Amino acid sequence: MDPDDIDLSELEPRVADWIDADPDLETAGELQDLLARANCEAPEMATGNRDEALLELHDRFSQFLEFGTAGLRGPLGGGPNRMNRAVVIKTAAGLGEFLSAQLPQCDNLRVVIGFDARHRSDEFARDSAAVLTAQGKEVFLFSEPTPTPVLAFAVRHLRAEAGIMVTASHNPPQDNGYKVYLGGRLTSPEATGVQIVSPADVEIANAIAATSPARTITRAEAGWEVLGPDLAEEYLVRLKRLDREPLTEQVADNRANLRIVYTPLHGVGGNLAQAALTQAGFLDFHVVTQQQDPDPDFPTVVFPNPEEPGAMDLALKLAAEVAADLIIANDPDADRCAIAARDPHSGEFRMLHGDEVGALLAEQRAAAASNGSEAPAALASSVVSSRLIEKIAAAHGLRHEVTLTGFKWIARVNNLIFGYEEALGYCVAPETVRDKDGISAAVLLAGIAADLLSDGRSLFSALDDLARKHGLFVTDQLSARFVDRGAIDAAVARLLARPPKSLLNSEVIEATDLETGFNGLPPTSGMWLRTADDTRVVVRPSGTEPKLKCYLEVVTAVPADAPAAELAQLRTHAARQLGQLKNELAEKLGLR
Repeated sequence: MDPDDIDLSELEPRVADWIDADPDLETAGELQDLLARANCEAPEMATGNRDEALLELHDRFSQFLEFGTAGLRGPLGGGPNRMNRAVVIKTAAGLGEFLSAQLPQCDNLRVVIGFDARHRSDEFARDSAAVLTAQGKEVFLFSEPTPTPVLAFAVRHLRAEAGIMVTASHNPPQDNGYKVYLGGRLTSPEATGVQIVSPADVEIANAIAATSPARTITRAEAGWEVLGPDLAEEYLVRLKRLDREPLTEQVADNRANLRIVYTPLHGVGGNLAQAALTQAGFLDFHVVTQQQDPDPDFPTVVFPNPEEPGAMDLALKLAAEVAADLIIANDPDADRCAIAARDPHSGEFRMLHGDEVGALLAEQRAAAASNGSEAPAALASSVVSSRLIEKIAAAHGLRHEVTLTGFKWIARVNNLIFGYEEALGYCVAPETVRDKDGISAAVLLAGIAADLLSDGRSLFSALDDLARKHGLFVTDQLSARFVDRGAIDAAVARLLARPPKSLLNSEVIEATDLETGFNGLPPTSGMWLRTADDTRVVVRPSGTEPKLKCYLEVVTAVPADAPAAELAQLRTHAARQLGQLKNELAEKLGLR
């Protein structure tokens, strides 16, 4: 945008009103400084600095930070289009009004609030508690930074009507966010403790818009209940149920001998993950010391996301030094889990793709359900995840459901025993946490690895077994980060207007606009493409980051008796196909 197109005379009164209502001197001062620069009040002020200030003010006041099904997420800073105390106070007030409107005859509405170790998370959590307590809600506030799965567990365990988690998950350090869960008397049993979906997001957003200026919203000085370590301890007790049978001496030995490298990536999951692994019998683990303590600046990584290049480098280095069998990483709020293991074909550690991990967990959970009395149980996955899970469910006589991306959809599936999405999110114990949970997934994955290692096998040989049964499903992702979200919508629009006629020299036989409600799913932005040889592509904007993402999958038939060497060759060929597919899509989307 051209700074000369910004009408400061129209913008300045709105900025001044926000500053007057801001309860935070830090963000109010930040806005005052920007306004002074935009007005060139300093004689030495350069034009460039004035233009930068104008553009920054325009962006900060372009809208109120959008409240959607992912709650709030955005950069820290002053103004309505940023994460700050004024925005959080208004959001908490709007949420409280929404709860009262939904249950007008109830005067004991419970809300539980958690927060991670990001900048200002604790302040945002306390402000939320103060607002909701003043409204007469029964509020429970965690005393210390806590993993997101524990907050999701607490909503169910405390039978709360709502839960708030102050976190930006794996976003960059300058961001923060605000997730909202519903439970108690507001939802059905399968949706208890699940993040909000429409129309709740719209109704909460409307309630937020109707609130008064932040400084005028009443905040209590005290009156909420502070939650100590008991909730985390009860969560650990529930995780013991992942072992459906008592541990034999042999299984215990297998687990004790599995050498694990673990990193919480400067997040809040470290202590609880180590306690969960120890409780399950894993005793030989090594923590990446440079990343073991919570640090909101995430100093050793560019992005605190295990999927991002370089994020796992320190863990890989330590694994080589200690001759580890398995690497486990959680993202900063511990709702995601990544693993790496030594590939027997290359001898090097390789991080498993989210779909590969999903397949391993789906097979384990499905086998357990098949042997028990849980039918009609369901496996669930998002529309962008691998279709291998459909084959696994069918082989075990279980139901499979495809949902939109996000655990707000996956976790709502009735009779769910396992759900996942390829972005390292796994729900392995929905009776405990109705959301993705990187800690319980870590425990289960370590158990799978230990069992395989005791037989002289690896996670990769287990994946080969699945390929022999169901075919080889190999996935990858092409993503591009944008400054302007409008450019993402434009790229999707170009693809919808002129979809490719072929991909990898195979005719495109399905080209579906996801806004039309693909396969009965609710409308969402993006496009589904499938070719005659069953190559699949889903293109969609990220819901949590300014990224355009393309989810790619190629499928290859595999002989039932194919040796490992042949499977390695097939995987190499599939990787080349995916590389070619990336190039074709990047050109089509104008990313190159």
